[in-house]
Amino acid sequence: MHLPKINIPKKYIKTGAWVLGIFLLLLIIGGVIAYTKREALLTKMMAKAITKAENDYGLDVKIAEYGFNGLSTVHMKNISVVPKDRDTLTTINDMTIGVKLFPLIFGDVKLSEINLNVGKLNVVFRDSLSNLDFILKRKKKDSTENKTKTGLADLAHNLLNQVLYKIPDNMKITDFLLNVNDNDTAKLSFLTTKATIDDGDLNSTILVNGTESTWHINGTVKPGKKQLDIMLFADNKKVELPYLDRKLRAKLSFDTVRTEMKNAEFSGDDFKISGSWSIKNLLINHPKIAANDIVVSNAKIDADMLIGKNFVALDSSSTVFLQKATLHPYLKYTLSPNKIYEVKLRAPEQDAQEILTAFPQGLFESLDGMQVTGKIRYDLDFYLDSSLPDSVKFNSSLTPTNFKILKWGKTDLQKINGDFVYTPYERGKPMRDILIGPANPNYTPLSEVSSNFKNAILTSEDPSFFTHKGFVQESIRKSIAVNFKAKKFVRGGSTISMQLVKNVFLSRQKTLSRKAEEILIVWLIENNRLVSKNRMLEVYFNIIEMGQNIYGIGEATRYYFGKKPSDLNIGEGIFLANIVPRPKIALYKFKDDGGLKDYLYPYFKFIGKIMAGRGLTATDSSGYGFYNVRLREGLRKYLLPDSTKIDTNAFDNDDPLPAVETHDAPKSLFDRIFGKQKKDTTAVKTDTTKTRKELRQERREQRKKEKEQEKAKQL
Repeated sequence: MHLPKINIPKKYIKTGAWVLGIFLLLLIIGGVIAYTKREALLTKMMAKAITKAENDYGLDVKIAEYGFNGLSTVHMKNISVVPKDRDTLTTINDMTIGVKLFPLIFGDVKLSEINLNVGKLNVVFRDSLSNLDFILKRKKKDSTENKTKTGLADLAHNLLNQVLYKIPDNMKITDFLLNVNDNDTAKLSFLTTKATIDDGDLNSTILVNGTESTWHINGTVKPGKKQLDIMLFADNKKVELPYLDRKLRAKLSFDTVRTEMKNAEFSGDDFKISGSWSIKNLLINHPKIAANDIVVSNAKIDADMLIGKNFVALDSSSTVFLQKATLHPYLKYTLSPNKIYEVKLRAPEQDAQEILTAFPQGLFESLDGMQVTGKIRYDLDFYLDSSLPDSVKFNSSLTPTNFKILKWGKTDLQKINGDFVYTPYERGKPMRDILIGPANPNYTPLSEVSSNFKNAILTSEDPSFFTHKGFVQESIRKSIAVNFKAKKFVRGGSTISMQLVKNVFLSRQKTLSRKAEEILIVWLIENNRLVSKNRMLEVYFNIIEMGQNIYGIGEATRYYFGKKPSDLNIGEGIFLANIVPRPKIALYKFKDDGGLKDYLYPYFKFIGKIMAGRGLTATDSSGYGFYNVRLREGLRKYLLPDSTKIDTNAFDNDDPLPAVETHDAPKSLFDRIFGKQKKDTTAVKTDTTKTRKELRQERREQRKKEKEQEKAKQL
């Protein structure tokens, strides 16, 4: 193929040459003028920058000497930055900064060189004050000004560019010290003895807390291509920070952590950042996570982050690797017009043993050593619009294929099929050992438990116990809505299966790992039919807490009514079901004559009506046995006078689930259990007009009463 020949008149060529020549001449002349005037321009720029730092940030910036050192390199000496009314932030003895000329023409300041010799960055926290306060104040001001002008995608793009522009092509840092002083109780220091960037290769040596440890941050940096690959590790030991232990009671250590950014560019209207993050032999210890060390031997995430105009998301193309197990997460947080939270997790069908092996060591102690066969798949969908919390969506499913348990771990999940010893705990301390079996005179077989109690507790606690497989997703969904609206945990979604597992197989410590282990054990028991529903209910009835050091239906019926569990009437059954969520305040529900306080009457009518509607009891217009509930004569003398004001909130369980004690019956059982909680009318607050001495005296008297009641239980 031949292209046609284009003939350009010579006069146009001459004209273009003249224009280009004039332009180059003007550029040279401008450059010469700028070069000769550059010291004056530098002085003007420095003065402007110092004034801006003082006016906008309240920073006192001093530079003893500065001047050009070459065409585009500025050399400075004896620099100090002091925030107003705060400790000195930084001092630098000697620093040279070079910029790239071509980007400067278009207004972009890209660093070509940084040389720093001897400096200090001093971060100080004193109570609620810090010498970094100026940053937060400025950011708050900027965010207010730009809130309606710029979307998150543009902000992320601009911010990332600014960070990358500040990474020089060549760098040499010597003896730069970072000190962190947190209220003089937790101190931390990092001395960078040497850090260099040479043609994109990053190498550094950092001394942590003197000679405590030597860290290295090495890798490659290519800011022009928006690529980074950096690894952090220590010499001959783990990377660890005792500072976290002193400050947060948290232990954290690892062998290596690696961060890689592969690309960052717009994908349509969204800004997309692709990269990966990996860690080896991560150890975590925090009392809120687990009671022991959690070790993750090898973890990695290949991540695609999307930042839109009003949202931040981890795209579903991302993959989490835990040894040989894989998981695809999708996380999205929308900021406006309403805050929306979205979570989707997809673990494709894979070998069940590999999944079990992938769990972090120490996370599920009772399952350590368990061997299984078959495959499993997991799916989770969660969506919450903060403006419509009641419409929250929650679906979670763990689907097995030919799944079987070949060998138990540390705990035999079928031990409750026979006799065993149960040890209840209070505030982490064992109360006493209770034999769950016929040798215990208080043990009650399910067949000897009155249907009045059995039906009442199933109605109030877990109506679908005999049909669900350990979980009721609708209950969990409504619990999420209630807790979100209350902005705290006020309602759980636990089934009887979950409560049984928590009490029998797990410690009572409130940790994330314990809750996760509880869910997994329930799934193993229910989906593999390791224990029958009747046996689970029987054990639950014999271990359930029903008063101060009262455990099981056998002890409870004798303690409150002097009866056998088989002899409970409908009113007594409903009462005992009512105290399960908050058993320690049971006696405060009685009047001093042994009858129930009037506020409980609507509860009896409500529960009784539901039971009658299901054919579990006869219809009763007189309150379903409310007036037939009478406390045992031997206990009545220990009741406090009706006029005594007691804060019953002080007697909550470890995992309180408020009983329904309201004068307005809800429209449905789900509304009652998971709707907005009423103020507990049993919790009569202590009179704030009383002196501290009077309040202490009341507490002493109450403790004395409780001890007397404990003795009365033996009568």
